Amino acid sequence: MNGPLTGVRVLDLGTRIAAPFCAGLLGEMGAEVIKIEQPNGGDFMREIGPFVEVEGADPYSLFWAVEGRGRQSITIDLRKAQGQDLFRRLAATADVVVENFRPGTLEKWNIDPARLDPKLVVARISMFGQDGPNSQRGGLDRVGIGYGGLLHLTGYPDRPPVRVGVTISDYLTGVFTSQAVLAALYRRDARGGTGAVIDAALYGSALRVLEWTLAGYDRLGVVRNREGNRLANSAPLDNYPTLDGKFVCIVAGSDANFQRLCVAMDREDLVTDVRFTKLIDRAARSDEINGIVADWTRTLVATEVEQRCVAQDVPVATAYTSADIFADPHMIARNDVIGVQDPVIGEVKQQAPYPRFVGEEPSIPAGAPRLGEHTDLILQSLLALSSVEIATLREQKIV
Repeated sequence: MNGPLTGVRVLDLGTRIAAPFCAGLLGEMGAEVIKIEQPNGGDFMREIGPFVEVEGADPYSLFWAVEGRGRQSITIDLRKAQGQDLFRRLAATADVVVENFRPGTLEKWNIDPARLDPKLVVARISMFGQDGPNSQRGGLDRVGIGYGGLLHLTGYPDRPPVRVGVTISDYLTGVFTSQAVLAALYRRDARGGTGAVIDAALYGSALRVLEWTLAGYDRLGVVRNREGNRLANSAPLDNYPTLDGKFVCIVAGSDANFQRLCVAMDREDLVTDVRFTKLIDRAARSDEINGIVADWTRTLVATEVEQRCVAQDVPVATAYTSADIFADPHMIARNDVIGVQDPVIGEVKQQAPYPRFVGEEPSIPAGAPRLGEHTDLILQSLLALSSVEIATLREQKIV
């Protein structure tokens, strides 16, 4: 894949989501990504559904088809000395290593940053970070959003917390870490320095996006709590039900947007209603004004609500399903859904690389590789191993 990072080589040691997603983002910007997996089983993402039935083979994970794309796969047993030696030799050809094992694992395997070339940028993702009292505790996304303070804010105030619909701390950590990798590469190359070791705690990405939550507690003693789909300081704002069973998000808290919404609803009388004249008044009567808007949206299908709001420049969007995304003319025009050629099940429609560079046609990632699909190719091209040497490693279950 061509792009700004063409010529950069990334070794992806990660499993599940956070570290592989970081590597995948770098790959979508042009880096060559080599995924190193254990010979037996490989990345756990290969075992997570939903699955597609494949004739004559095990069911195939669509989760893996998306998150495994854009990289090559080589199998190396990093628990064995020969495997560790192979990895160190591969790392000498690379620019970046991304991993998400429990702190101390790379040290146990003799492949920690201290044993690698100092030019490398090594991104270390873990649940609680590389140091501190909790560093040896494990955990997954739900622990990250819980410990990081995001879970407490998600849902309705009179109900238990609700997780975000995707594994958000994994993905946020991958995004933040890829940004740090780029900064470290720039510093290394622009200033002629060495690489860096990046410490990315999974909970830290959730903590970083808490908005004013910590400052509010520090200066005002406010413990922020769940607000559902509304905000205490803004109205009307909600996900409103429509006649066809959908939900439409309308953001009309500002005085200007409220006035526009009143026109869209044919309720200009509300503009001069003393109960709703200013934002502070509407926020104080949030149930009342949101109820009025909901009564209006219930009489229309979602597309008509959108059309009326768009005509008056009111911020609006329907809560899209995957079917809506596939059919949306704007997303079709921008090629937001692409076909990726998977080596197991053929073309799979999935989300396009993001963001894009203006004036450049984004490359379509290669499909998620079969386990160890590129082992021979990589060992021959990067380490100059002969077919006999590779066969011996395979017999010894090193690869």
